[in-house]
Amino acid sequence: MKKIIYIFLLISFSLTAQVKGIVVDENNKPISYVNIWVEKENNSTTSEENGEFSINCQPNKNLIFSALGYEKKTVKANESEKVILKTNALELSEVVIAKRLETREIEIGKVKNETYQAFENGPRIDAKFFPYLPKYKRTRYIKQVNFFTDSQLESTTFKVHFYSVNTDGSPGEELLQKDFLVSVKKGVKKTFFDVTDFNFKMPKTGIFVGFEKLIIERNKLEKEVPDSNTGKITIQKTYFPYVLYNFVEREFIYTFSGGKWNKQTKADVNNPSDKMTVYEPAINLILTN
Repeated sequence: MKKIIYIFLLISFSLTAQVKGIVVDENNKPISYVNIWVEKENNSTTSEENGEFSINCQPNKNLIFSALGYEKKTVKANESEKVILKTNALELSEVVIAKRLETREIEIGKVKNETYQAFENGPRIDAKFFPYLPKYKRTRYIKQVNFFTDSQLESTTFKVHFYSVNTDGSPGEELLQKDFLVSVKKGVKKTFFDVTDFNFKMPKTGIFVGFEKLIIERNKLEKEVPDSNTGKITIQKTYFPYVLYNFVEREFIYTFSGGKWNKQTKADVNNPSDKMTVYEPAINLILTN
């Protein structure tokens, strides 16, 4: 049986006010699941299905609003009662329907260490890099993406992101033109999501696959926690699902927080060697022909 270790990291913010607002498009229609960050801080939230949001931050801070298919926008927290996002004027690429045999499959992204970690580590997007190898030429299509998750709620939802690779090796443009929302059931499990309709080919520059936890009501579990000294009851809020992690050796890892991508390399850790050991999201891909 696979072992799972739970690690809870406490993150403290300077909270002075609860900022509430709504995100809409140019036609005044609410935009669901917008990523909302406090600039340069690891503090974020997600707009609900009706576009409404709330976040605790200082009123003079900048909020960064980003959603797939819309232009990113920065707004002062005290001016964010109603935020209008403009649609991205993207030229849609032609979809080529290729004849697939699907007689061969390989799973990539497996690691030797099958001990999984679960983190309550605050809002961020973690991405796993999948390099291209010559042997993928015979199974060039991405058929499925697999996540190892843990949830205490009957059904929870998160976003899956696919990124191209910039020339410097960092996550680049989103490869999808609309949100890819997936749901997982209660328990610890590996869930397969079919991406055949996206017609993804494994890029020769590799691909980043990431997940975004949605800080929304349907993903929230509240629990009463008594203080061991005073007996005072506080409400602990937890957002599910947890995407599980492996502890592996890597040359680098990317995390999106504070409204930007941050790279950690071996130079950032004590006693660096050829590679560093990091917590990497347990994501696998299934390739087919």
